[in-house]
Amino acid sequence: MVIDPVARSTDGESVRIAKDVLCAGAGAKICLPDGPEEFARILARRGHRRPVVIGDDRALLRVVGLLHKERELAGVPLSMVPVGAPAAVAMSRALGIPTDTVAAARAVLDGGERPMDLLTDDSDGIVLGGLRIPCGSEAARQGHRIEVVPAASVAPTDPMDALEGRDGLTGGLGGHRPWWKPAARTARTALALLAAPAAGLGGRRARVPQQRLRIEADGVLLADLDRPVRGVSVVPGGRHRADGTWSGAGDGGRHRADGTWSGAGDGGQLAEVVVHWPGGGRPVRTRARAVTVSGADFHYRADAVVGGPVRTRTWTLQPEAWRLQLPRG
Repeated sequence: MVIDPVARSTDGESVRIAKDVLCAGAGAKICLPDGPEEFARILARRGHRRPVVIGDDRALLRVVGLLHKERELAGVPLSMVPVGAPAAVAMSRALGIPTDTVAAARAVLDGGERPMDLLTDDSDGIVLGGLRIPCGSEAARQGHRIEVVPAASVAPTDPMDALEGRDGLTGGLGGHRPWWKPAARTARTALALLAAPAAGLGGRRARVPQQRLRIEADGVLLADLDRPVRGVSVVPGGRHRADGTWSGAGDGGRHRADGTWSGAGDGGQLAEVVVHWPGGGRPVRTRARAVTVSGADFHYRADAVVGGPVRTRTWTLQPEAWRLQLPRG
C-alpha cells in the first residue's frame, strides 16, 4: 500500500479510512514515500506484492509510468483508492474507479482485474485517460476545465482580500484596513476595464484558441495546415460523449462469471480521435491505432500532465497494456 504524500497532506481522514478498510480485509504493508525517488524505490522493492495506490491521478500516472519504463507494466495488476479534489481524480473516475473511499477500498479487496488500453508516444510517454490539444491556459495545466465567460460576469478578485479572510495577515492593527487598500483596488479595477474587450466585440474575456496542425490517423489525413483547428482529442479505447467529455475505457465490456474481463467493448482495440473546428463546425470523428500531429510548436495535455512544446508527435494505441482492479459488474 503506497500512500502518496499529497493525499496525506490534503485529506488525511480519507487516507485513514482507506487504510482501515484495506488492513481489515487483507494483510498490507504500508509505505509512506516522501518524494518521487523514494516512491520509485518502494515500487522496485515490492517483490510479489500487488501495488495499491492511495492518492490522486498523478500518483497513479507515476506508478504506471515507472512500471512502463521497467517493462513490467503488463505483469503487475494495479489497484487504487482515489484521494483528492474532484478535478484531481477525474481520470480515475473515468477509468471506472469509485471515488468514494470505502467503495474504492472494497473494490481493491473484492473487485476483478480488467485489462486496459493506453497510448504511448515516440518519447516513451504514456496516456491512460485522454489526450487533448491545445492543453489550455495555466488553469487547464493545473487540471481545471477552461470556459470562456462574459467579462461583465467576472468580479475582480483581490489577492490580499483572500489572505485577509484566511488568516488575518492584512487586517491591520485593531482590525482597521490599511490606507492603501482602496487605492489599490481602484487601480486594479481600472486595469481590468482597460484590458477587457469592448462590448461591441462580444464582451468575451478570451478567444477560443486555434492552431494550424496536420493531423493523421493511421495515415489518413484529417486536418492540414491550411485550415486551423480548435482542438483535437484522443481517447484510448473510449468514447466521447455529446457534451464533449469522454467516457473512458471504463464504460465498455463486462465481467464474466469467473471474474475475468470479456473485452473493452465496441471499438476497444482502437483509439477514438476527434478533431474540432472553429465556429462550431461538425467535428471529424474516427478510430485509429496511431495518430500523428505536427505543426508549429504546440503543447498537449496527456491526462494530468502538460507536454511540449513539440513540432511533431505520434501516439500509438497499446491494447490491454495494463491491468486495473475495478468493481465487479
